[in-house]
Amino acid sequence: MSYTVRSTDSFSSQFQQTDTVKSVLQNIALLLNTKKGTVPMYREFGLAMNFVDKPIDVAETIAFSEITAAVEEFEPRAKVKNVTFEKDANGRMATVVEVEIL
Repeated sequence: MSYTVRSTDSFSSQFQQTDTVKSVLQNIALLLNTKKGTVPMYREFGLAMNFVDKPIDVAETIAFSEITAAVEEFEPRAKVKNVTFEKDANGRMATVVEVEIL
């Protein structure tokens, strides 16, 4: 079964989450919104954000690669099926990640 996580989703962080699906989706949402190097004692967690300020087609390719690698490393219970991008009326982009929970 596949699930969708948006970078704009707001998950109320709940430690010791007992529902596996909620735990995985919460972790992926956190991963999408964390810049690599900003988490004390866990500097490798997050995205390098090398896609910021790049042309859209280049940014999407880099973001897809970064997100896929980060999910593989930090959330092995999920597999990325697709990454897309949505633009809202204010011109802000949201990353949409479709995952399959293993």
